[in-house]
Amino acid sequence: MARVLVIVPFPMSAENLEKRKAQLKAVRLGPGIDFEFRPVRIAPVNYVSQQDSVLADIGILEAGIEAEREGFDAVCIDTVSDSGMSALRSVLSIPVIAPGRHAMLTALMLGEKFSVLAMWDRWRHLYSKTVAELGISHKLASVRSAGLQPNNQSLLAGKEDEFFPALYDAAMKAVTEDGAEVIMLGSTTMHEAHTWLAERLPVPILNPGPLTYRMADAAIRLQLSHSRASYPAPRAPAAEVFRRMGEAADVLNAQAAKGGA
Repeated sequence: MARVLVIVPFPMSAENLEKRKAQLKAVRLGPGIDFEFRPVRIAPVNYVSQQDSVLADIGILEAGIEAEREGFDAVCIDTVSDSGMSALRSVLSIPVIAPGRHAMLTALMLGEKFSVLAMWDRWRHLYSKTVAELGISHKLASVRSAGLQPNNQSLLAGKEDEFFPALYDAAMKAVTEDGAEVIMLGSTTMHEAHTWLAERLPVPILNPGPLTYRMADAAIRLQLSHSRASYPAPRAPAAEVFRRMGEAADVLNAQAAKGGA
């Protein structure tokens, strides 16, 4: 049985974690592979600043740094920001799959130009960073925001009647005004809208989270992983340092929860 660790980029309750696990229903995976979803202990409130990006990288690295020793065969990162991907690839030999870049590259397998459909405009910097790293700015038709405030815990629950049409309108502008031939969802928190949008849009729309599960499965079966030439291992591994940071975050999170009770 192959085992894949899915790192969820925020601390959350078991109930909210189930909303993340629901992404598995969107892709058919054969027998012989199992997915475990693990929330991070260190995280920003949201991904809107450079400070947030640093916290996100640390939290995701801390959550997955021991994945290989724990017997996992691959790691998926449950955020289109691709936070922690490079750091984890430097310490792990097993495949580390991040949804942002993989969705963008898959979009270019399906069309000449793609657009990112975002919940709100404050995520724009996340996409710009990945597009620049990949050198595909000439293939990006647009980043279209629906102007909606995201909730990284409850996702879109209870807001479907408001959010789905707003996302559809933004996606159609990307197609009709910007020339997008493929759309990708700009966050795994948006996965609940994918089926509704896919049934109505005239172009393919990619659901980044489930895409990573399929790619992890393929990487395991093909015995492929990232290049050490691109992601060299550290000379002084710091797993213990990050473990202690995670323990400190547990204390702070417990204190915050108690204070908010």
